[in-house]
Amino acid sequence: MLKSISSYSTTLNCTKSTGFSQSRSISTKKITIQKQSRIPFKRYQSTQPSDSQPDLNPNEPEKRYNKDGERELTTEEAEELLEGLKKIWESPDFPRSPLALDPPEIQERYRVLFEKYEIGGLASPSCAKMLNTILNDPTDSKAGSKIIHVQFFHKALMDYHLKKQMDGTEAPNAQNSIFNIFGGVKPSEGESGNKENSKDGGNTPIPPSLKFDTMLLWLSSMALTYFIFTVENNEREITWQDFVTTLYEKHYVDRLIVYNNDTVRVTLNDLGKNQPTHDSKVDYYFTIGSVQNFEEKLKALQDEKKVPEELRIPVMYLQTTSIFKSLYNIMPTLVLFGFIFWSTKKMLTSGGGIGGGLFGSQAKTFKKFNAEKQVNINFEDVAGCDEAKEEIMEFVKFLKNPKKYEKLGAKIPRGAILSGPPGTGKTMLAKATAGEAGVPFYSVSGSEFVEMFVGVGASRVRELFKTARENAPAIIFVDEIDAIGKSRSKGGKGPGGANDERENTLNQLLVEMDGFSTSDYVVVLAGTNRADVLDSALMRPGRFDRKVYLDNPELEGRKAIFAVHLKKITLSEDCDIEDLKGRLATLTPGFSGADIANCCNEAALIAARHNENSVRLHDFEQAIERVIAGLEKKSKLLSPQEKRIVAYHEAGHAICGWFLEYADPLLKVSIVPRGQGALGYAQYLPPDIYLYSTQKLLDRMTMTLGGRVSEELHFASVTSGGSDDFEKVTNLAQRMVLECGMSPKVGLINYNLDRGNDMTKPFSDKTSSLIDSEIHRLVEESYERCKNLLIEKKEEVKLVAEELLTKEVITREDMIRLLGKRPFTNRNDAFDKYLADKDERDHSKAKKEDDQKEK
Repeated sequence: MLKSISSYSTTLNCTKSTGFSQSRSISTKKITIQKQSRIPFKRYQSTQPSDSQPDLNPNEPEKRYNKDGERELTTEEAEELLEGLKKIWESPDFPRSPLALDPPEIQERYRVLFEKYEIGGLASPSCAKMLNTILNDPTDSKAGSKIIHVQFFHKALMDYHLKKQMDGTEAPNAQNSIFNIFGGVKPSEGESGNKENSKDGGNTPIPPSLKFDTMLLWLSSMALTYFIFTVENNEREITWQDFVTTLYEKHYVDRLIVYNNDTVRVTLNDLGKNQPTHDSKVDYYFTIGSVQNFEEKLKALQDEKKVPEELRIPVMYLQTTSIFKSLYNIMPTLVLFGFIFWSTKKMLTSGGGIGGGLFGSQAKTFKKFNAEKQVNINFEDVAGCDEAKEEIMEFVKFLKNPKKYEKLGAKIPRGAILSGPPGTGKTMLAKATAGEAGVPFYSVSGSEFVEMFVGVGASRVRELFKTARENAPAIIFVDEIDAIGKSRSKGGKGPGGANDERENTLNQLLVEMDGFSTSDYVVVLAGTNRADVLDSALMRPGRFDRKVYLDNPELEGRKAIFAVHLKKITLSEDCDIEDLKGRLATLTPGFSGADIANCCNEAALIAARHNENSVRLHDFEQAIERVIAGLEKKSKLLSPQEKRIVAYHEAGHAICGWFLEYADPLLKVSIVPRGQGALGYAQYLPPDIYLYSTQKLLDRMTMTLGGRVSEELHFASVTSGGSDDFEKVTNLAQRMVLECGMSPKVGLINYNLDRGNDMTKPFSDKTSSLIDSEIHRLVEESYERCKNLLIEKKEEVKLVAEELLTKEVITREDMIRLLGKRPFTNRNDAFDKYLADKDERDHSKAKKEDDQKEK
């Protein structure tokens, strides 16, 4: 019986041509074979005793069965069965395509093997053992062929059990019935409590998760197998002319099978299969327009060859539905709808769903930290912000011991704003608070409150504060609160008059912070880089009572931060920790805590790159240069003329800084390209000062213009290398005139241009013209000072430039060797302590004493 695995009923029509001449009509004999209809599911009891089964091998070892009476294969038995299956799959009669039908002889060989080893259904231990054996076959190194073998095994096993069920020799159940391969069968009434029936092939239901996993496994396996067979091209399409010339005329054709009245598959005889030009594993097929046209062409061909009736090629007609082709046809639609469903679900559940919506409603976006297990940071790990730590520590102490403060009539502050430049330790301080508090700590980012759906942000704020109150005393930390706390628009509407969800979230936050009583013991900390844009209602006392500002650390703060990070670094034995901390802190003015951490990490990376066992001072200096000026670009090669221009440019900066009294101390000059577009740089050491005199600002402007003036004096034309210097000089002059009141004509008025979205100028056109003229005057005066100085020191500029061309990098010691000691007293005590040599320190000390005597 020919049978299609992928269809439940198969119709087979066999036609054999009977005509001897072209004038004789075709007589056909059609045979229709209809499969037996589905047997109603019920429990069967075998009529044959188990001991009456034939013993195929009396010497075989004792068979093993589990508690449900199912056969369990040993490893040796599974390997033996796999070898038998491989012999079937490698035989010339085995069809390689999943669309092809297994011949009766192949089915019989399968039956003998399965009955010998008592292979159960797809959920049986024996089947699971065989799948594991096939997938771990050491003789098969290709994953694709293993998957194909699994598919062949599944196909044969389903065919075997289905045939037994159709014959009535096996009870249909959820494990081996093809009709229930995608799900279990509910037990019939009155049998739910029958435990005996569950051991003899009963209808044990499969859990829903197993149903879905099984269906997913089968769909994936079938789709993958179809794809593999399609890619490997085991089905070769030919034309009618190819069929006639290469197969029919050479007597290679055994039979023809017409599938679904549109495709004809050619079955080769033994002569055709044994030809070296034909692959026995390849199925040849060609398409036809209509069955009548095909029959007429075949009859005409055989009549022309005068083929006797008994030798004519038999033609069979088969109607089949391929599950592989059906899945292949609907796969694009399934993928499209699956992607739409997945993307919609992901959008709705991102950040916690729609506050009671369809997917993941009311999911928490905040994180609760356990101080002992999840937070490894405490106040000892936070350095350089002692005042801020003291302010925050009061919150922690109050939550730990509230009676101490309540006894004196004090109330806990509602919250604190941690503001300051990026990298100063705001989030780190909040993490340390979580580690020190020993109370529930809830952390959330301000952007997580904002979604595209109205009401989501307010709902999340309510949920956050509700959870915190239930677990009071507790601390809430909102990072980047400016995402929801910006000043509200006057109309209460967003762009285009639409409702602004961010403002709704802010309103809910204001209500929650002002709503809980002092007995709740819930403290709110918030971090932001833009405290100036926050809403005034949020900043008032009673909500955020404390405003804690974290600025870039001073010298002592930088030393403390280096002390924290140097603990994790393997330092060279000749490094003095105290001296190293002071030296590095002196070299990093204006650095934030994040910059210092980056420097320490870069130093360790540089040492590892050079295969060193420890980190030395030189590694730290290279790391600081990389953070300040960027990475060295050795691949950027300058022409000799360009290199000479850069050398004289940097020499101009160096000479101005050396001979101007209020200029910052010079550390290093380099003409090695670094960073983004920087062809050279000069490193100075500005002191930690907060008041800048007019003379100091003018000296800084003069020093900044030194590069361009040096180019004018030593070359026929100038270059674009000073564009960055001009930007700095212009910005400095603008601040002197507009903000610092250092222009006599403009006067003591602050025209701060940083007005947010306000594009109007706070002064008239006449004042604007006056401001422009004053800025131009300051720049021109600095330019003339610089030009006069460099004309006077023209030989010194040439001396430094030639040294740069020779060494590419010169240090302060080289400058002293070339120009002598700087004629002015260093105003940076840290520089004298950690960086200056003994002679320079003595000179600076004597100079200071002389200045003191003169005063």
